[in-house]
Amino acid sequence: MLLVTGGAGFIGANFVLSAIAQTGEPVVNLDKLGYAGNLRNLESLRGDARHLFVRGDIGDRPLVRSLLARHRPRAIVHFAAESHVDRSIHGPAEFIQTNVVGTFSLLEEARAHWSALAGAERAGFRFLQVSTDEVYGSLGAHEAAFTESTPYAPNSPYSASKAGSDHLVRAYHHTYGLPTLTTHCSNNYGPYQFPEKLLPLMIERALAGEPLPVYGDGRNVRDWLYVLDHCTAIREVLARGRVGETYNVGGNCEMRNIDVVKLVCALLDEARPRPSGRYEELIAFVADRPGHDRRYAVDTAKIRGELGWQPAESFETGLRKTVHWYLEHRDWVSEVTSGAYRNWVEANYAVRGAA
Repeated sequence: MLLVTGGAGFIGANFVLSAIAQTGEPVVNLDKLGYAGNLRNLESLRGDARHLFVRGDIGDRPLVRSLLARHRPRAIVHFAAESHVDRSIHGPAEFIQTNVVGTFSLLEEARAHWSALAGAERAGFRFLQVSTDEVYGSLGAHEAAFTESTPYAPNSPYSASKAGSDHLVRAYHHTYGLPTLTTHCSNNYGPYQFPEKLLPLMIERALAGEPLPVYGDGRNVRDWLYVLDHCTAIREVLARGRVGETYNVGGNCEMRNIDVVKLVCALLDEARPRPSGRYEELIAFVADRPGHDRRYAVDTAKIRGELGWQPAESFETGLRKTVHWYLEHRDWVSEVTSGAYRNWVEANYAVRGAA
């Protein structure tokens, strides 16, 4: 059995769904159902005895303690985090509370639980921290990609809070011997992503005939990773990764934001044409966000060499699947794009004006 934290969010839900589908292993899913957590993501598991959902916070130590004692999971896969840079700029306190203090609380309970185990159960236990490439900072146009030994240089409250949680995970391994693993992923995309992130935001605004806000000059570069490829990588690291090690997980696909948006527009032109004109005509450059990192890129040689993992999807195939998923799941989109979400979009983008 696995204990998954944050398993009703975007990456966590995809992990839970794919893990149960492909391995059949039971999952205890702990999620506080914040703004981006959604039980609709897990609708296909309703009534499935292999999935136990528990609504709660990773900072609730008595709850975590009871789950560990009752279910005795072989591993904790820790997704639970506040994860949007723009939201961290507007309100950093929640990011520190969840990502740093919450991870500390989870580590304390994991350490106590692991310390009481014996034999094969103790030897096989793992704590896997799901992190981000953003902790490494920003790259210049011609700099080599981030490796696992790249020094941390976080530039936003979000990435700083994830760096803090990573450091705690590392410390608990080196100080207490807790058997930890850490993964650093690049930009994920795919089904069930909350529409504050670039791809679903562009899809939804395009379909509504609204301006497509692109920060700055649109030339910020990201590496794009299809979420189910990421989930496969996590399972490989959990199964065969070396204890105490970190692994970069990327899609081997660097793209400028403006080019990504244009590709989305082209796919929408093909699948659901506008009554007049092309979706690309809706692109509107807006003032850049504070401290916007210019480029991320990850070197995946370690996970490829040690574990034989590589992404199954190209950006073209993954993007097509993603666009069609959002077109085919309008009920899911309508539910998550509530009044509160619309108010946040207005607060974050409308005040920026033209670049």
